[in-house]
Amino acid sequence: MIDFSSPEFFSYAIFGVILNFIFSMAFGVYLTNNIGMEEMILSKGAKEQPWWLSFALVIPFAKMIITLYRVAILQLYFLDQGKSHKEFWVYLTTEE
Repeated sequence: MIDFSSPEFFSYAIFGVILNFIFSMAFGVYLTNNIGMEEMILSKGAKEQPWWLSFALVIPFAKMIITLYRVAILQLYFLDQGKSHKEFWVYLTTEE
């Protein structure tokens, strides 16, 4: 059972928030270095984030897992098949 009043729970929660921030920032910097900020702004679509993504910010480690999922899609589906970082960005930001 999870003891929400224990100091360990709050330590894990704070660690999860910090790790979420680090992974998200690192992925953003990686994409910016490979695509370019101006190109990202020009090629960004109008896709809205899913409704459940805002809830993921509350749950420790959830956003980190989502970011790692996006990194896996980038590597396995786009880069391994010879597609570019820009094609990944367009896929991520446009609706089908």
